[in-house]
Amino acid sequence: MDHCTHRIIHQERVIKARKAMPASRELDTATQLFKAMGDPTRLKMLLALAQGEMCVCDLAAFLQLTESAISHQLRGLRQLGLVTNRRAGSVLYYRLEEPCISRLIRLALDHAAHVHPQPATAEIRQQA
Repeated sequence: MDHCTHRIIHQERVIKARKAMPASRELDTATQLFKAMGDPTRLKMLLALAQGEMCVCDLAAFLQLTESAISHQLRGLRQLGLVTNRRAGSVLYYRLEEPCISRLIRLALDHAAHVHPQPATAEIRQQA
């Protein structure tokens, strides 16, 4: 019977990586987080909420979507623990659940700017 074997060159690195690996539940939660932020509309919503809390109608106006579509997305983001809400009369205001969400988005955008740098158009105009 054939057995598949794995060649290991640096066993200490493999052991170190295994010890650092989070539990499956943490990995699943992180995967869901990245899936949620992998949608441009949801990412824009989170970026808007990073500036402060907003109601559904303001988010709808900002994204030029229906309030129903925004509510649907917010429900999913709330279930993932990314946003929370508070009621003021008949209006629900949404905000990011934790500051680390904003930092995570900023890290992703910093990486994107590094991978695809944009010309500094304001600086170019000033120099012209």
